[in-house]
Amino acid sequence: MCEKIQKVNKWLSTVFGEQAVPPFEVNTRTVDVLYQLARSSEVRCRHASLLIEDLNQKASEYQADGVHLQDVTLQGVGLSCGALSKPAADYLSALVDNAMVLGIRDTSLASFIPGVNNLTNEILEAEKSDRRLDRELKAFRKRLGATLVLRKHLQGDINKAVKAQEAESAKVEDKMLNMDFVKAKSRELICRRKRAEDELVSRNMDEALTHQAILELFEEVSGLKQEIIPLKKKLEPYLDLSPSPHLAQVKIAEAKSELAAIDSQLERNVDFMAK
Repeated sequence: MCEKIQKVNKWLSTVFGEQAVPPFEVNTRTVDVLYQLARSSEVRCRHASLLIEDLNQKASEYQADGVHLQDVTLQGVGLSCGALSKPAADYLSALVDNAMVLGIRDTSLASFIPGVNNLTNEILEAEKSDRRLDRELKAFRKRLGATLVLRKHLQGDINKAVKAQEAESAKVEDKMLNMDFVKAKSRELICRRKRAEDELVSRNMDEALTHQAILELFEEVSGLKQEIIPLKKKLEPYLDLSPSPHLAQVKIAEAKSELAAIDSQLERNVDFMAK
């Protein structure tokens, strides 16, 4: 663990250089992660150093080959760099630059023509790709315009939906408040009814004196009154006749008995209602 911490501190000092290393929590996990990063960094630095050495070596070899070829060329034609005129040196430099741009191996005409043809083909392909990209860009702009219009419509629909939801939420909240009020009122009425029932039970109230029983008695009295009307009409024809001694006494006795029973029942009902 101590060895890992030392390696991590050394690596962090190398990475940050003159800057101060930011504080971090030292625990097993952070040390392991930083240790792995340090090892990976060292491996990559080693590979980069080897690659740089290889490139430097190749550059040295290329420079040596260039000097050698330059010497061979100048000695073969009997010229030196100082013997060329400025226009000739400029032409030679331009020729070399063109050869490097075309990527050909020498400056002969047989190499320049395929190089120019290849460059022309690349230009044509680039123009073709540019036209294709221009068509795709136009199509993309068209789709983008349609998408923006659709987005505007969707945003409008969303705003409408939000407003409708807010209004509906307000209605629901109002209904909930009303429901809470109704529930509270219902609980209050139930409690009042229970207290009234308990009070009536404590007073030994007769069931016959309830509102429903009184309504039933009133309906019964009204029915009896309706039954008396046809009986009275039935007795009207006999009121004008001269009574016979026997039959009149029988009829009168029956009518009086029936009328007395009805009147007695009616008086009991009326007295009961008056109470």
